Amino acid sequence: MSKTILIVDDSATMILSVKSNLEMNGFKVETAGDGVQALSKLKSGIKPDLIITDINMPNMGGLELIQAVRALPGFRFTPILTLTTESQSAKRDEGKKLGATGWLVKPVDGADLIKVIKQVLPGA
Repeated sequence: MSKTILIVDDSATMILSVKSNLEMNGFKVETAGDGVQALSKLKSGIKPDLIITDINMPNMGGLELIQAVRALPGFRFTPILTLTTESQSAKRDEGKKLGATGWLVKPVDGADLIKVIKQVLPGA
């Protein structure tokens, strides 16, 4: 059974690029344009095996999203990767504290992204 990954990013280009890479590697992909959309999808019953989120987005950014997802029942152990232009260690530490599983800085090579996903998602 293929794993489902939720991509959260306000850039349509970024979503398209990551989505096509993941689908080519056999993943099922759901998308959201910001944290608010992502949360509403999760609350409506979507149960991704992994969440990949940008940090800087309108309405609700990635850090707020991570915090909100960790508070939802059933999502405490869902791996969350950030895929962002933010590379400062303070932001990274904050992400980790809030529950991010990993931190990737854009641009990320498609093969490298798949390698990281396989590390954080058993059976992927």
